[in-house]
Amino acid sequence: MKRFGYLVLGWAAVALGGLGVVLPGLPTTPFLLVAAFAFGKGSPRMRAWLVDHAHLGPPIRNWEERGAISRRAKVLAVSMMAALFVLSIVLGLAPWILVVQGLCMGGAAVFVLTRPE
Repeated sequence: MKRFGYLVLGWAAVALGGLGVVLPGLPTTPFLLVAAFAFGKGSPRMRAWLVDHAHLGPPIRNWEERGAISRRAKVLAVSMMAALFVLSIVLGLAPWILVVQGLCMGGAAVFVLTRPE
């Protein structure tokens, strides 16, 4: 039963990662990393398929081998964070929300930008 749960989680993460390919605000790589983890626990064959996939595999291998994030992914991630913060200001969110959002996204941006490429 536990194996089935990991398989469901893996396929759900692959589906969300697939949506992230076509939807600009939804990230792809974090979902693929979750899928690789879940498949590693539930189905080594599915994990091998995902990691060896021509299009989906490279970001997973880069992260697992070197903790690396591509320059394109870094630019996209930080740009989306900045755009969301500007949108929050335009929408007139409460100052305390902007402070919390700024601290969280600032920390995430620092993490992303300090990873190797």
